[in-house]
Amino acid sequence: MQQEKTGVLIVNQGTPDSPETPDVRKYLREFLMDERVIDIPYPLRWLLVNGIIATFRAPKSAKEYKKLWEERGSPLKFHLSDVRDLLQNSLGNEYVVAFGMRYQSPSLETALNELKAANVKRIIVIPLFPQYASATTGSVNQKVGEIVNKWQIIPSITHINQFMDHPKFIEAFAAKGRAMMETKEYDHIVFSYHGVPERHIKKGSVGDQCKLGNCCNALHDKNRYCYRAQCFHTTRLLAEALDLKEGEYTTAFQSRLGKDPWVQPYTDVVLKDLPGEGKKKVLAYSPAFIADCLETTLEVGEEFKEEFEEAGGEEWDLVPSLNTSELWIDCLKEIVKKA
Repeated sequence: MQQEKTGVLIVNQGTPDSPETPDVRKYLREFLMDERVIDIPYPLRWLLVNGIIATFRAPKSAKEYKKLWEERGSPLKFHLSDVRDLLQNSLGNEYVVAFGMRYQSPSLETALNELKAANVKRIIVIPLFPQYASATTGSVNQKVGEIVNKWQIIPSITHINQFMDHPKFIEAFAAKGRAMMETKEYDHIVFSYHGVPERHIKKGSVGDQCKLGNCCNALHDKNRYCYRAQCFHTTRLLAEALDLKEGEYTTAFQSRLGKDPWVQPYTDVVLKDLPGEGKKKVLAYSPAFIADCLETTLEVGEEFKEEFEEAGGEEWDLVPSLNTSELWIDCLKEIVKKA
């Protein structure tokens, strides 16, 4: 009898097929037309994305992607491919590991069809976003459902909605920063997470729980899926692993878009105040990203560095993402086995 296998689908957000403007525009359109990313009525969203954002933002974004692009292509994509291979090797022949992108290629449908062709008995879906957000993990889960609902036979599917407190995830990121802290002294640590609009937090609030303030100082049943609360929880765990005391680190949020308020404090505001407080040597973390990408390498690593130095700072160093670290692969293996 043929051995039954378990399918594992690892998913990241996505990247343009090339750093050229037409491909970047195509990516932005698919990404920003997602109703979970820009949650306004379709007609308004269509006009905003196609008439303004994709049209005028694509050329600027293409220049940024060209800075990021390597011989193998987009780091986000080739790191995910490598993680798939390493995880497959670690899990063995009882599993079939596929990878897909929520937007662009390889598509989720392509990855799921790969698992379907392998006749897996069940599928474990792992969106590679440590903290749950409707615009990331929620979007992946919705898209997976839309695809498999068209299948004649739908296998058992398990969704991993968050892993921001997994011991090996914390240790993998802590080890990256610890290695840098052993070679240089820093005055302060900034944990910078991707932001989301405040309205996303409020829409997902359990009752009247979310106040976007001190309610995020502890994680519990009512706010366990509040993105902001999860980020603060990740920071607390990393700070503990790095032996940081209160006042030696800050949690902040980056990459806001538009005029509506996003979760705060904003990283680009926080970093300008640090030099005046005597914190002129800063180590920056991006614990919402598990692979190097535009938001880490360029936004945190370069743009924030320039702004920090203009404000009087002396050193701004970025902790690399997990990419293909051994502890990260071990973390994923444990998540699969537990599921």
